[in-house]
Amino acid sequence: MPHTFNALPPDDAVAALLTCCGSRRWAQRLARHRPYPDLGALLAASDEGCYDLSAADLDEALAAESASPLPPAGAPGPGTLAAHTALRAAHAEYERRFRHAFVICLDGYGEDEVLDQMLAGIRTRLGNDPDEERAVAADELRRTVSGRLARLIARCP
Repeated sequence: MPHTFNALPPDDAVAALLTCCGSRRWAQRLARHRPYPDLGALLAASDEGCYDLSAADLDEALAAESASPLPPAGAPGPGTLAAHTALRAAHAEYERRFRHAFVICLDGYGEDEVLDQMLAGIRTRLGNDPDEERAVAADELRRTVSGRLARLIARCP
């Protein structure tokens, strides 16, 4: 694991971690427990921190996800414009129904699969009751955060 992350000043480490998850408590916790011997230890601490998010922490993290972009509108393939229109409508309905951003981990999917996976995921999850969906969203957030964190560390020299 690059030593750069472990050596960051505490405020800089928190700022970097907040790009992965919008919960200040999660970011402060991970920054406070440095140094991490390797990426696996950091990811395990991240997962534990995500599982320990209070309702308010999860609200904060989900609120930070509101700015998450949709897949590029210029993505290739037939029906892309119609799919984007459907996805925007589904996002609006999701946020109205659940009062937080739709979060889905799409790590491992190719660019040509992202739009379909998002649309299928949001359509399926719109059928969840609010408590069930909050649990699903928390798990998707945890998985998304792990991927972001791994990419953050990979960029550290």
